[in-house]
Amino acid sequence: MSDRKEKKYLAIAGNIGAGKSSLTSLLGKYFGWKTYFETVDNNPYLSDFYEDMRRWSFNLQIYFLSSRFQNQKKLMQVQNSLIQDRTIYEDVEIFAKNLHEMGLMSDRDYKNYCSLFNEMVTYLQAPDLLIYLRADVPTLVRQIQKRGREYENTIRIEYLERLNRLYEDWIENYDKEKLIIDTDNLDFVNSEEDLGKVIGLVEQRLYGLFN
Repeated sequence: MSDRKEKKYLAIAGNIGAGKSSLTSLLGKYFGWKTYFETVDNNPYLSDFYEDMRRWSFNLQIYFLSSRFQNQKKLMQVQNSLIQDRTIYEDVEIFAKNLHEMGLMSDRDYKNYCSLFNEMVTYLQAPDLLIYLRADVPTLVRQIQKRGREYENTIRIEYLERLNRLYEDWIENYDKEKLIIDTDNLDFVNSEEDLGKVIGLVEQRLYGLFN
């Protein structure tokens, strides 16, 4: 059984609109942990990327990788338990891979990008628990429309479907501690009962059944 006072590092992964930020906030509040969020709105390439993916894909991914690596180094110095919205692994395993498969990132750029990632990740600590929020595309679309970010209006369903496929491939082969939560029939934001179910799953995985 694990000591509840022992530092824990959790990360939440999932497609665009899966509810990562919301669950990060809710779990952080419940457990009293520090929360760290993806700074999407400050990304100078994001709007341009959604307008012209081929032109801006490499710039976007390098920006994400660089900023997330800097944040990861800071997180490793934190003494308290923490929970993070999105992981650095998703950059290469999902988003960059998808852009390459779609022909929106050249072989040369993708190889360069992966080489840089592989060097960076050797310096980082994996989460004690990775929570993957699984959601079908209609759920993702509904959540994306609800939050109303203007630059996300041009995201295509095909794009979300491709990301979902890559997420499933990645999580199946992820060989460290993980918890998969199907969210299509959960509303942990508005339902205390649903949030309680999620918290129970996390507690059981972290601390064992009888703690």
